[in-house]
Amino acid sequence: MVPEPTVAELLATVQALASRVESLESELAELRAHQAHDQVPEEVVLAISAAVAAFLGHRARLKQVRYRSGAAWTQQGRAAVQGHQIMHGVR
Repeated sequence: MVPEPTVAELLATVQALASRVESLESELAELRAHQAHDQVPEEVVLAISAAVAAFLGHRARLKQVRYRSGAAWTQQGRAAVQGHQIMHGVR
């Protein structure tokens, strides 16, 4: 049977958790502030512009280019690669 923790132990645990939450919140705020200032490099914007122009057949104006944090593109890429079967000829 496990003995019940004392009030002092519970207070110490709560204080440790509170300090951990504070540090995680400050780290999250720091990451969000850093992410807000991230700019897409000009070379990347030019490459995207060239790809869009080649696809459409004429120049187009890019209104917005931003980083995406979701993993949807990654998952789709992996599904396409892993679902692709290479048929080898019989020798």
